Amino acid sequence: MLASRYDVTAQQLVERWAAHGACLLTCEDLSLAGWGYYLADPSTATAVIGGRKVVLGEIRGVVTRLPWVTELELVSIMSADRAYVAAEMSAFLAFWLSDLNCPVLNRPTAGTLNGPPWGREQWIFTAARVGMRVPSVQHHLTLSSAATVHGPVDANTTVTVVGNRCLGQADRSLLERSRLLAEAANVELLGIQFSDVGPEATFLSATVYPEINSIEVTDAMLRYFA
Repeated sequence: MLASRYDVTAQQLVERWAAHGACLLTCEDLSLAGWGYYLADPSTATAVIGGRKVVLGEIRGVVTRLPWVTELELVSIMSADRAYVAAEMSAFLAFWLSDLNCPVLNRPTAGTLNGPPWGREQWIFTAARVGMRVPSVQHHLTLSSAATVHGPVDANTTVTVVGNRCLGQADRSLLERSRLLAEAANVELLGIQFSDVGPEATFLSATVYPEINSIEVTDAMLRYFA
């Protein structure tokens, strides 16, 4: 589990998955000796996870809950060097995660380490392409005031996509469109909010940080790695 040192949800999930060999990888591990990667022979690559040196072949799956490395993560680095170190760590993790052969939820894209860095408009555009009903959003901006957005904000149901599985109390056609949205975004872990559970529900938002507290979702994640 690659996550922020402040991510309590990630820590709790690692503890719950302890029997399955789960470990937490934070930026603190990236500062420890033991990392090695040789392009001529990737089979000899090693990493440091949870303070322990491991061979890359031992890793059976990764959950990525860190969009990029920030200076706030680097408490053991001199403050004058943190911006540079954060950029270097982010670049290394983008390469490292992209080159792993095991399943990864989610893999890096341009700009982030765990999926597309889309804003709401991009998600709405893609949702419409896969056949979802989407809200009409209006932006108002004047020289004397900040921008305001008008549109539906109340969500009545959430669908969580894990690989090819769609979890949630929603119409079957809504679940299928959710799977298509995740496929279009090229992610395997996605949370989607809708206005209601029916087939004509309106798409409201999507996130690559879905709630992973429920047993149903975490069990689906384990089965994805299996």
